[in-house]
Parts: sequence; C-alpha cells; structure tokens
Amino acid sequence: WPEEGYTKGDLIDYYRQVGEIMLPYLKDRPQALNRFPDGITGQSFFQKDVNHHVPDWVKTVPIDSEKKGKKINYVVCQDIDTLIYIVNLGCIEINVWNARYQHPLKPDYAVIDFDPLDVDFDKVVEAVLETKKILGEFKISSFCKTSGSKGMHLYIPFSRAAYTENQVTNFAKIICLNVNARLPELTSLERSPEKRKGCVYLDYLQNARHRTMAAPYCVRPRPGATVSAPLFWEEVTTKLHPSQFTMQNMPARIKATGDPWKKMLEQGISMQKALENIQGTKGGR
Repeated sequence: WPEEGYTKGDLIDYYRQVGEIMLPYLKDRPQALNRFPDGITGQSFFQKDVNHHVPDWVKTVPIDSEKKGKKINYVVCQDIDTLIYIVNLGCIEINVWNARYQHPLKPDYAVIDFDPLDVDFDKVVEAVLETKKILGEFKISSFCKTSGSKGMHLYIPFSRAAYTENQVTNFAKIICLNVNARLPELTSLERSPEKRKGCVYLDYLQNARHRTMAAPYCVRPRPGATVSAPLFWEEVTTKLHPSQFTMQNMPARIKATGDPWKKMLEQGISMQKALENIQGTKGGR
C-alpha cells in the first residue's frame, strides 16, 4: 500500500496474528489465488491451477474442471505456514469456495453478496437488516460480514453438506426474491450494471460452482487495507461502515470481542425444513 506505507511484511504480520481465528474458515476449502506481485496499485492476476513446485507441507488437491477430462490443482490452507506461503506469493486477500474439497459439488453454506451501485452504505445496511428479518420469519439463522470493499456478505450455514450447488444457488435466489419483493426500489436481481443503478444488487450467483468469496478476516486490496470483518448483528446499524475495520485495528478487535462467527460453522440449518417454513409463511415466494 504505497499511500499508507504498508508493506508485505506488515501484511504477513497481520496474518500471523489473526491466522488461528481465520483457519476454520479456510480449512479444506479450495482457493483461487489473487496475486498482486507489485502491490495494490500494480497488475494482478488470478491463479487457480497451482502447477508450479510447492513445498511438501503445502496441501494441494486435484479437482475436476468444468472442462471435461481436465483437473485443476488447487491449494487448500490447512495451517498458518501455508497461509503465509500464499501471502508470500503476492496474495493480499484470501478467496475460498463455499464447499470443501471432500465434497466439491456440495456447499456447506449459502452466500448472498450485497453489492451497491451508486448507493450509500446505509442502504446496504437496510437491505441486509430486511434480509435478516425475513430469514427470522422463516426460522433461518444467518451471519453477516463486511465485504472489506463497498458491500456486505450474508451467510446461511447448512447442518450438513447434502445439497448441490444448483440447489444452494436456487435456495439463495428464493431468499433474494423475497427481499426484492419487500424492497423493490432499493434492491435488484439484475446482473447488468446499467439496469441496477441506484440499487443494491442481491447476488445469489456467488454460490455457483467454483466461485469464491473473500474469506472472513482477510485483507482486501483496497485503500486503507480494509478487512472483511465478521460482525455481531447488533453492530449492523446505520453507523456501520466498511472503513472501520482494517489490517491495523482488526487484531485488537479480535482480542477485545472474540469471533462473532464462532458458531457459524456449527449452527447450520436443514434446507428442506427451511423451504417448508418459507412455503408455510404468508408471502413466501
């Protein structure tokens, strides 16, 4: 970060400090490496297939590509040493699947990405809180975090990895349709930016096969070294802004508050039961 004067050494120090709290959200999840060899102002590139030599202690797993007959060798981060190795490759943010390599076609949580276009952040908060309200009506538990950029991410964990990526994507779409019905002027399911100006885009397609999301507590390649910060629901108010959480202050926050998502990977729902609740609730689409 040339403007702030932060170095790769600062980034490595950050990940060493938060590594233990991050690892449960990385373990067994294939990664797409977003490499910034010249920092946030330089050119970057994505690398999925790790076809160069890696140390023996870095775990890689071959997974079928969408192209028939081709496999991609993905890195999975099982320990802090691997996390630091990834950062040394130029990765600022850590991008992981919502499925584990043991069942790559069956995610264990659904994600909704709230992506604003020409909208103030308090409107993103409004859309997220309405989503939480709707999920509460459907008896569906959820967790949220800042994206570390301009939006927010909402996660719905499943009790077991029993559903295909198509089922998970369609489940997230049903939730988004209900939110859009409540907030038609504020939210949009249109993918084209030209058709959703002034709206918060409810992106449920991040659940599709081989898509990745910025992991909890990862730093984003943005000015200020902002972090994708897991939140307590009571923190989600109009006072919230992504710029509050940075590489500089996140370690102290963790020491003071602990992990707001402590139960995220343990407190899952049954999709079948959730769909029954949606169908049985007046207004469920």
